[in-house]
Amino acid sequence: MVLYVPAAFSVLTRNRDFRRLFAAELVVFGADWFVMVPLLVLLPELTGSGAWGALVLAADTGIVALLLPYTGTVADRVDRRKILVIANFAAFVSVLLLFAVRSAATAPLALVAIGAIAVSKAFYSPAASAALPNVVDPSDLAAANTISGSAWGTMTVVGASLGGVVSSVFSPYVCFAVTAVFLLAGAVLTTLIRRPLQAPRGDAEGGQSLRAMFEALRYIAARPRLRALVTVKSAVGLGNGVLTVFPLIAAAHGAGAIGAGLLFALRGLGALIGPLVMRPVLNRPSWLLPGLALSMGLYGVGYLGVAFAPWFPLVLALVFVAHFAGGTNWVLSNFALQGEVPDALRGRIFAVDMMLATLAIAISQLGASLFIDRVDSRIILATCALITLTYAIGWRFATRRLTPVAAAPETSDRPATAE
Repeated sequence: MVLYVPAAFSVLTRNRDFRRLFAAELVVFGADWFVMVPLLVLLPELTGSGAWGALVLAADTGIVALLLPYTGTVADRVDRRKILVIANFAAFVSVLLLFAVRSAATAPLALVAIGAIAVSKAFYSPAASAALPNVVDPSDLAAANTISGSAWGTMTVVGASLGGVVSSVFSPYVCFAVTAVFLLAGAVLTTLIRRPLQAPRGDAEGGQSLRAMFEALRYIAARPRLRALVTVKSAVGLGNGVLTVFPLIAAAHGAGAIGAGLLFALRGLGALIGPLVMRPVLNRPSWLLPGLALSMGLYGVGYLGVAFAPWFPLVLALVFVAHFAGGTNWVLSNFALQGEVPDALRGRIFAVDMMLATLAIAISQLGASLFIDRVDSRIILATCALITLTYAIGWRFATRRLTPVAAAPETSDRPATAE
């Protein structure tokens, strides 16, 4: 880690446009968790049921999954800068609705607000992922992916931990107000990026969204290695029902809102540190597929441990280990996809990839919501962990004969210059 982290972060000092894109992502991800953690604690207090928190999480991911086939096409055909700015502003308006969530009767408004924010994220995420290779030099792309992958983890740590503390000391509504300000700041940062966020498109690339999406699906279907890469995140996704019981785990250990914030924060810290430590794998194509399988398996083992851990500090440590693996899985697969897919299809391919991952998350969280008030939370944890482990073993068996993933990604027609 000592050898690789400084080299990775040097791209931030040399490339002003990448700094701005990264800062905007930090703001967006921080705002996301600064809302979610206080809301997951507030809803059980208002309604007396853990199911509402699970439904909010499922709505957040499920809506994104349903929209991604369309929004990925939009990311390939519309100015990505405009997409990012408009998505931030739409999320800002949606957060304001959370101020009306004051009782059990108004709890459904939380689903409406989070659903609207999810629509914004569905447009934001594929556009941001597809734009990244256009703001850095090809030689900096591995480092930029490492840093960009750390954005979610960094701001999950900051947003979740501070969200839990601020919610306990003040109120969830203070968190909602701060989030609204963050989202406006993210829009401003994106407007300051000077370089175009996609390669020039020819007139022949117009076409209908549905036809464009089928083109991307045919591209995936014809390439076994690409099929493997767009299904790899589903293993961790199918285990994400564990998140629905975080507030219950914290309550069972007497840790309350601060404990729930710590669980989400350790989740983010693991996702942050994992890609930094495992960055050398990005430069070794033969390690990528085995590394992806190992990361899936470690996530499952970590949450099996959480299911039976008797002490809260041990629970925190195991959550960190699980998401160290999960964050590594996400960044490794993103980097490999960027190496496999040309710019003109990248938004749509990332949309399919994220759709499968978020759909798996939504299914897992909806399944957990059906049982969260009926069975012991340890059963939910163990079941999700075993699903991930089983998927990891099956995925590795199915991909064992594939050739290594290419290490040199294809970039836009216009090279990015360091600043």
